[in-house]
Amino acid sequence: MTGTRKAASAKRAAAPASGRRRLFNYPRAGRGRIHRWVPSWRFVLTSVLFVGAVGVGALVTAYARTEIPEASAFALAQTTTVYYSDGTTEMGKFVENNREIIADDVIPDVVKDAVVAAEDRTFWENAGVDVKGMARALWVNVTTGKRQGGSTITQQYAERYLGDETVTDYVGKLKEALLSLKLGQQADKDEILSGYINTIYFGRGAYGIQTAAQAYFGVDAKDLTTAQAVLLAGIIPSPTNFDPRTSETNAERRFDYVRDSMVLTGALTQAEADKLKMPKTIEVKRSNSLAGPRGYLLDMVRREVVAAGLTTDEEIGAVGLKIITTIDRKDQAALQETIQKEGLLEGSSKNLRAAAVALDASTGAIRALYAGEDYTKVQQNRVTQDRAQAGSTFKPFTLVAALEAGHTLDDRFNGNSGRRFDGIKDPVRNFGGTNWGNISLLRATENSVNTPFVELNLELTPEVTNAVAVRAGIPTDTPDLKDVPSSVLGVAAVHPIDMAESYGTLASGGLHNDPFIVDSVRRIGGDSDIYRGAKAPERVIEADVVNETTYALTQVVQHGSGTTAKQLGRPVAGKTGTSNDNRSAWFVGYTPQVVTAVALYQSGDDGSQQSIDTFRGYREITGGTAPLDIWTSYMTKALDGVPVVDFPARAVPERPTPTDTPSVEPTDEPSETPSDEPTTPQAAAVPGGIVGVKEETARRLLSRAGLEAVVIYREDANIPKGLVIESQPGEGTEVPPGSSITIVVSSGPPATPDPTPTDDPTEPEPPDPTTEPAQDPTTQPADAQGGEGREP
Repeated sequence: MTGTRKAASAKRAAAPASGRRRLFNYPRAGRGRIHRWVPSWRFVLTSVLFVGAVGVGALVTAYARTEIPEASAFALAQTTTVYYSDGTTEMGKFVENNREIIADDVIPDVVKDAVVAAEDRTFWENAGVDVKGMARALWVNVTTGKRQGGSTITQQYAERYLGDETVTDYVGKLKEALLSLKLGQQADKDEILSGYINTIYFGRGAYGIQTAAQAYFGVDAKDLTTAQAVLLAGIIPSPTNFDPRTSETNAERRFDYVRDSMVLTGALTQAEADKLKMPKTIEVKRSNSLAGPRGYLLDMVRREVVAAGLTTDEEIGAVGLKIITTIDRKDQAALQETIQKEGLLEGSSKNLRAAAVALDASTGAIRALYAGEDYTKVQQNRVTQDRAQAGSTFKPFTLVAALEAGHTLDDRFNGNSGRRFDGIKDPVRNFGGTNWGNISLLRATENSVNTPFVELNLELTPEVTNAVAVRAGIPTDTPDLKDVPSSVLGVAAVHPIDMAESYGTLASGGLHNDPFIVDSVRRIGGDSDIYRGAKAPERVIEADVVNETTYALTQVVQHGSGTTAKQLGRPVAGKTGTSNDNRSAWFVGYTPQVVTAVALYQSGDDGSQQSIDTFRGYREITGGTAPLDIWTSYMTKALDGVPVVDFPARAVPERPTPTDTPSVEPTDEPSETPSDEPTTPQAAAVPGGIVGVKEETARRLLSRAGLEAVVIYREDANIPKGLVIESQPGEGTEVPPGSSITIVVSSGPPATPDPTPTDDPTEPEPPDPTTEPAQDPTTQPADAQGGEGREP
């Protein structure tokens, strides 16, 4: 009984006095072990009210302290400057100041109405922020992870004109909203709208409506028509994508959207809207800084920097960047001089197009690039945007596939012309109709013989050839990169930079590098880079296979259609290529340090492909003519003073052990039995009368016989200078048509040193025998050695 009273007394003592409640009532008496700690509704309500009050108070305080600042650094932005690879020589600038501020009363009402309809229909009613729009954007951002805008014109004005930088985080957006609220309360709506219209980027380098009107229509803003105003307002969200010159479809879609929005806002009646049609814009006018070939370089720099996420098309001229490119100023000047001033294209059609690009073999850095004569006249980049059939420059990909499959360069194939293959309608012919007989893979590569490569392509499958091409650097979306038997003959239409990239994989020993033009980027005044263009390479082909492939391509230069490149006097590997009907001609070659691709192609006024008209005395334009001449001239300059480096030594891939396979049952059908020597046309003979005549005469005699002269010089006291001492092989020797014949020419007697040195100039030394004189274009046979890849 006593214990019961004590327990009751203790319970009463633990319970709160009747009518009194504690704010923090924990642990709660009379509740279970868990529920005694669950908050009561009073506590929850009180907490919510308290937090809400604190939040409101904080917002009110923040709003009170928010001041409308002066114009931001963006409005007074620094120019972005681009430099050559030396980091000090200026290439050009991206300038933000292409802006002309005009007064509010000069901006046509139709422009204001169109911008409001396009960007913020509630502009005249809202308080500077669109709560619904911000809530919707926040919900999308949180639930999907995608960024969606919810900014009003006032917010965009605050961000672009008064803010320091583009705002993306939620705290920044809150500050921007508070500033917009204050602007909505204190600033005049017309002032905000005119400030926005004068500041926003419209594309084509135009900031503000005045320069935009001039850039797109060649008129002042005050003279814009309703249709023109609608088009410009629609461009604002993405000037690059919505410019009619970039995409007519996108521009029309935006035009329709803004026009219909103007009906919703009451700026236009439906009848007025129905009469509006897409206006015509003028050609894009570029500033002088983009004039000439340099404009293509600057455009590529802009694209790469924007793609890297460092800035946008709209802001690149205002963010104040120092961009150092990979372009070597000396090499760039040499490439432009070679194509434009040396007369190598003299007499060619006005429709002929020349494109060339040189890459650092070890990194993929673009050292020099020729993409057109003048960017201000034609913005199409021949190196990265134009395409031409690759021709026989595609054969090395099949060669790589063959070596990977266990073939060797000594394997022999039927090299006769006119052979038929499954999947190809017409017989496959070799250049000049030459029958090469039973020919090795090395010799087939050296002379670009078609039929063995088609046979190999069918054996390995075209899928394998194309897979090697893609690994090396040919894009998968390349037109006509199809798994067909003729793929090895280069029917795919490639960009010149694609060929340079893929041959760069061979030059680097099987390591693939993506080409890039931006070496580094830093902010003006900054002391560290915010971007580096070079990326780690990826091995895509084994080194032994690449070394064997490179050896075969050096023989193209030593004995095949690329002998002109021997003038460099250093190891060179490369391949000529000519498409069907001579519609494109290529030479892609490399040393261990540099890979360069040169392409010629011809387009009609309507853009259609044409056969290249002949010039400079060439019988026809092939990869072994003008493209090879341009390559050799440029590389001679680019490599002047650069140490001579040998290619890695060959290591022939080990062949797999053959397995027993069933023999083919005999049939009554005759089989092809290739002979060991060419049969049609007849073998050429080294003509007589070469020894003892002048070098020029010997060249003509060899040319008439369908052979190519390769000249070396030797001191000889008994033979007058300039006369031929001997030929290798000798006169009367039968050789395949188009072969290279070495003629040894006397350089005169050895110079005798004067026993008494004087300051008088001495007789010049004889020419270096490792450096050969340029070929006379009137005597050099088109595609020496023949065998250019021609689509069957």
